[in-house]
Amino acid sequence: MRSTPISSLPWSGRLFGVVCLVAPLFGLEATPPRAEDVTIFAAASTANAVNEVVERYAATLAEPAGKGLAVRPVFAASSTLAKQIAQGAPADLFLSASVAWMDYLEQRQAIAPASRIDLLGNRLVLISPADRPLALTIEPGFPLADALDGSRLAIGDPAHVPAGIYAKAALEMLGVWTAVAGKTARTADVRAALALVDRGEAAAGIVYQSDTAISRRIRVAGLFPRDSHPPITYPLALVAGRTSPAVERFYRFLRGPEAKAIFRKHGFLSPGETR
Repeated sequence: MRSTPISSLPWSGRLFGVVCLVAPLFGLEATPPRAEDVTIFAAASTANAVNEVVERYAATLAEPAGKGLAVRPVFAASSTLAKQIAQGAPADLFLSASVAWMDYLEQRQAIAPASRIDLLGNRLVLISPADRPLALTIEPGFPLADALDGSRLAIGDPAHVPAGIYAKAALEMLGVWTAVAGKTARTADVRAALALVDRGEAAAGIVYQSDTAISRRIRVAGLFPRDSHPPITYPLALVAGRTSPAVERFYRFLRGPEAKAIFRKHGFLSPGETR
């Protein structure tokens, strides 16, 4: 099942914007989606892993009860997805790369608070194109601005993208944000930042450790110290008023050992894991 990226959708868009993007996906089906189908809105950084989890889950559905059921993942920045869920977008579950954006929905009673769990963890890394590796040690005052050599540092927009918020926090703590702030290419989600480095359009980028597994054209220059930014935690929750047996079944699968193994294969950690 192909996912529907909505990275280009402005977070201030009305519900109509999401419907226009999700509806064509439904339209590709031979029949309309059944009431038992499940839609998960998930952070862009989880795309490869969630797609594999969905495929594995589909293989476990028992016949005939599971015949024709589908899980439809929709990926974008957590901020974009949270805003759209708050406006009534047709999501059943939300997997966020940001505790703050899950808090945003909980404060608006848009999720079922008892279902909220911390599902995943991650690390923040500095990357460069593989053919232009950076020889840097990530430490207070490290010369990142000079290493850019007239190029740009690709990061998620720190105004709302979780990876960008973590990146700015780390660079501020290390005392280099002021020097690089004017040299940043700020993107709609973390995968867009990765793409700029992958294409050689930015000399460096800051992404999640799990993102680096999907490109052979980037090199990891180093890990940011854990204490340089808030913990990277991915909370999962059911959307309020969207509970059904099918939704609860997929929710349980996401928390189970098969999904956990897939997430780990894609570079994700358990919440609070220290490595």
